[in-house]
Amino acid sequence: MTTRRNFLDTAGRSVLAGLGGASLVFAGPQPPLASERRLRLAVLTTEWRYHSHAWHMAERFLAGYPTGGRWHQPRLQVVSAYVDQFPENDLSRQRSEEFGFPIYGSVADALRCGTDKLAVDAVLLIGEHGKYEQTEYGQTKYPRYELFRDAVDVFRRDGRSVPIFNDKHLSWNWEWAKQMYDWSRELGFALDAGSSLPETWRMPAIDLPAGADTEEVMCLAMGGMDSYDFHALEVIQCMVERRRGGETGVQWVHGLSGAGVWQALDAGNWGQGGWDERLFAACLARSQTLHQADTNSHRLPTVEQIRQWVQDPVAYRIQYRDGLRPTMLLMNGLVGDFTFAARLRGRSEPLSTLFYLPPVPNVAYSAELMSRAEETLATGKARVPIERTLLTTGLVEAGVRSAGLGRRVETPHLHISYRAPAESQFANQ
Repeated sequence: MTTRRNFLDTAGRSVLAGLGGASLVFAGPQPPLASERRLRLAVLTTEWRYHSHAWHMAERFLAGYPTGGRWHQPRLQVVSAYVDQFPENDLSRQRSEEFGFPIYGSVADALRCGTDKLAVDAVLLIGEHGKYEQTEYGQTKYPRYELFRDAVDVFRRDGRSVPIFNDKHLSWNWEWAKQMYDWSRELGFALDAGSSLPETWRMPAIDLPAGADTEEVMCLAMGGMDSYDFHALEVIQCMVERRRGGETGVQWVHGLSGAGVWQALDAGNWGQGGWDERLFAACLARSQTLHQADTNSHRLPTVEQIRQWVQDPVAYRIQYRDGLRPTMLLMNGLVGDFTFAARLRGRSEPLSTLFYLPPVPNVAYSAELMSRAEETLATGKARVPIERTLLTTGLVEAGVRSAGLGRRVETPHLHISYRAPAESQFANQ
């Protein structure tokens, strides 16, 4: 039987034979040492199909992944799965057969592997994609909380808990997200979560200087609310949490859409209801996908062109408790990537960078996120404070609700304080 690994090895040898019979052989993922027991991982997901987040992430623990210029074999192996929905292009059954793990009919059975006790060492929870109801503000009710709750029920009944990594934000519902956070503290298990954007490469490879006196920041991005807004907010948060004094939390959020965004753009500065024009220009300058008129290349678009190209703009203007003023912009038709810019006291020009997204099908930034997930799941210690994603979870909910209500939303529940890691966390190799 020809397996994927045998095919790659044979193909590699054939290529090398054509180069004069060199003795070099391609190296695949290196297995753990015989003395090392691979930890047992349960995958809980809503949907497993091509381009889904389960495909992006869970499969890193099936076949290994590249990181730091080498192929890495994870310390965890998938031994069970729970899949909530099976679309026509489902891949979970195929992967189950290919890699030899069963798919169970409940979260409890997946965590107990068909026994009467918790039988895994870690949980990867991916509650993204699938057909679910929406809230009145357009948030999809992905059952991240429900899957997490069922896992916690097993932990309680069996008297043992294991680390959980949760893809993206914790829940569409703030109270449920806070409950998930509280359960992890009560039962003492590591909880990690978030976007792949903070983990990806940056161009240039910079971080916000630790302790920087930060006045105003911006992330210019693509996508829509209740989806890509989360990624853009994590871009902002992974940078600004390093500012002077550390994270102090958010005072209010004002979500804008359509004409409200154009009014803010015309305002020209934060005090008049907009944002710093220099930050917007710096983000545009870093974009690798900036839209152009026919036959043009790298011309700064006019306001008239931006209005023409962007049909459904979204902006979140955010006031942090310490005075920091971020703006998140979603402008489909203008850009197709994520850029960041910051105005720092004492610096004449904005600090800016591109959060680089390698293309499909390899999507290498999800491998970097799973490298972080693997560290948390294998060691029981999260490299990044979970408070980051707790805060961005609340920001998404507040931003979507504010835009739906057409007014600013006060956020006393987001008075969340924490300290960022001293070392940079993004991929730089």
